[in-house]
Amino acid sequence: MPGRKPDKSRTFIILAIVACIVVAGIVWVYLSTRNIATTDDAQVDGDAVVIAPKVAGYVVTLAIHDNQPVKAGDLLLKIDPRDYIAARDRAEAALALANAQLDTARVNLKMAKVTAPAKLAQAKSQMEQAAANRDLAAANEKRQTNLNVKATTQQARDQAASQLRSAAASLADSRAQVDIAGLVNETIAQAEAQVEAAAAQVRQAQAELAAANLNLAYTELRAPQDGRVTMRNVNLGSYVQAGQSLFSLVNGNVWITANFKESQLDRMRVGQKVEIRVDAYRSLDLRGHVDGIQGGTGSRFSAFPAENATGNFVKIVQRVPVKIVIDSGLDPKLPLPLGASADPRVELQ
Repeated sequence: MPGRKPDKSRTFIILAIVACIVVAGIVWVYLSTRNIATTDDAQVDGDAVVIAPKVAGYVVTLAIHDNQPVKAGDLLLKIDPRDYIAARDRAEAALALANAQLDTARVNLKMAKVTAPAKLAQAKSQMEQAAANRDLAAANEKRQTNLNVKATTQQARDQAASQLRSAAASLADSRAQVDIAGLVNETIAQAEAQVEAAAAQVRQAQAELAAANLNLAYTELRAPQDGRVTMRNVNLGSYVQAGQSLFSLVNGNVWITANFKESQLDRMRVGQKVEIRVDAYRSLDLRGHVDGIQGGTGSRFSAFPAENATGNFVKIVQRVPVKIVIDSGLDPKLPLPLGASADPRVELQ
């Protein structure tokens, strides 16, 4: 019995030491992590350009394969161009015809500026001649009327009267021709309008030719930027539609999208340093900084945002996407796949 007291003392001392170690560990963990914000809800993001044709047709050349690196301007695939070559040839013929019609309209305008005043002068001259003929016929008819019946014949009188009516009709017709020929300005304006209409047809034909050339150029799809071919779903001989997604080009511009809890944003600021680990390549020591905090939670911008006022409300801690730009540590030989998991550690201030 007397020997048990030392055992209890040793046990108490051991428990006290363990408690101190635990407390010290808790304090150390707290002190070392109180200025660190972490999350495992993070992934690699980047620029991915969807390649889609602007024209439809059969693929006659396929110059890429899955995960192939390409440079900006490289030929990716080619669509059968024969239909678009024929459309371009039709547009060129239509433009040539429109140019010919424009040339004709311009010649007609020049002729109208010369012939319209000449026709007016000619019509006036003919009217003067008709007036003189009418006056002569009137004098002859008056002379036949004033002659003694024995000095002329009824046939001569009738002929003089007929000549007077004919001369009067010719004068009236000449006056009408003068009125018609008098529309010199209107005739020239009509010719100018025809020139403008022909010029508009030329511009339309030029636009159609430009569109045909564009469509022909669109039969060749070239890389808009450097990148790697991803998610290819087109093969040689496939029929593709305009706007159809064929594959994507992923370039080296990547960043981290980390979905932090809303309770972790109190001290998070743009520019704070970040340590990053990615599951794909644990050996990479990535360093970056906070580039921006999204102006809303993911649920707020979803296709069907939560409507908390429609029923019983259960509070759920929301997550806010934070963009983290990688400053150093990337290895060109180890490209980060988009969507790969990441573990960022933000140094809070």
